[in-house]
Amino acid sequence: MNHPAFHPGQRCDGVSRRDFLHLGLLTSFGLSVADLLRLQAGAASPAKVRAKSCILLWLDGGPSHLDTFDPKPDAPAEVRSPFADIATSVPGIRICEHLPQTAKVMRDVALIRSLTHELGNHDTGTRYLLTGHRPTPALEFPSLGSLVALETGFGEAMPPYVAIPGDGVGGNSNAARSGYLPGAYSAFSVGPDPARVRDLNPPEGVSFVRSEERRAMLARLDGFSREVEEGAATRNRDAYYEQAYRLLASAEAKAAFDLDRETPATRQRYGHGKLGTSCLLARRLVEAGSRFVTVVDKGWDTHQQISRELPDSRFAGSGKLPSLDRAYTALLTELRERGLLDSTLVVMMGEFGRTPKLNATAGRDHWPRAGFACLAGGGVRGGQVIGATDAHGEVPIDRPVSPPDLAFTLLKLLGVDPTRELTTPSGRPVKMLSDGAFIEGLV
Repeated sequence: MNHPAFHPGQRCDGVSRRDFLHLGLLTSFGLSVADLLRLQAGAASPAKVRAKSCILLWLDGGPSHLDTFDPKPDAPAEVRSPFADIATSVPGIRICEHLPQTAKVMRDVALIRSLTHELGNHDTGTRYLLTGHRPTPALEFPSLGSLVALETGFGEAMPPYVAIPGDGVGGNSNAARSGYLPGAYSAFSVGPDPARVRDLNPPEGVSFVRSEERRAMLARLDGFSREVEEGAATRNRDAYYEQAYRLLASAEAKAAFDLDRETPATRQRYGHGKLGTSCLLARRLVEAGSRFVTVVDKGWDTHQQISRELPDSRFAGSGKLPSLDRAYTALLTELRERGLLDSTLVVMMGEFGRTPKLNATAGRDHWPRAGFACLAGGGVRGGQVIGATDAHGEVPIDRPVSPPDLAFTLLKLLGVDPTRELTTPSGRPVKMLSDGAFIEGLV
């Protein structure tokens, strides 16, 4: 089957131009920081959990396991990757030649080679991986980041759940939004440019002196209103103003989003592309107190010319693999150097793998039956492989891991009880996760 030409970053379903934002509802609904905080004002105050953080590096479009972390060099020519495999810092673990820096840090990484499910559509596969629930029209499930935000709450100036970048990554999926939870638990979107985060400064001509006067006036008006009318809307009405003020007035929060505070050497270490910049910002945010940060890297829907699209075949920085290699290893290395890796879980995955057999246009199509995930930090025991696929990378032959298993494990590592019972707006009791088990041997 021939496939139409793709633009860089576009998925095969043609949705990259739409404001999908499956990592938060801010951009897709035209919402701002103030809108998010207004939603947060009406959210229930959740129980506190221990200070664990997660950075999820989402490879949007479905990365090929055969051309990255599960090479099959002895397979037939129509199956094996056009790239060679190389040794890593862990004896016996070999990965793609275009990930040489990643090969050096594999002692920190637990590589799952047996991630498997049956949903080969981008939207449904994304929902399954990012919520831990098989999609159903009966109920929209919250993302893992939303569940962490529910447990963490909004007591600090830093948003607990952040999406980088916030310009959308695909179709009509709600996979990383808040689902049946209040909209407050969706991600705070940094906007399309991670180097210039929007909404962190007051509008031109507005000073915090005037803001203080306005806050005092609102407090007096609110006191008068409460004498006349009391209810949920009245009680929560100006909580939005208070939270918006706290974020905009917080020097620490604004500093966390300011990449100009980094040295040129550090910026160079990550790379100046969007992925490197996003990973650097993610490190700064968890360092400042955010609990779940999703970094989206688009462009992994490689139906055509894998040998051209994945390496730097056109010019330096043009390929997906070298950019990923640089940003991912810089992130892990800096977290370790700063003493943050033990408390920060770093997860890298996409919605599915790719077909074992190369297609007529030298690419690979959707293949949910086999894929990979990389976990590092957060108590994970690195330097190991969990699971295996057959000789052609078609199906797991050892220790299959399902999306609910992975979701269950991530939540447990972050101090969240996946079996906790929640309630939908209609009053229906539902567990955070209805299925899944902790991945044995991971810690």
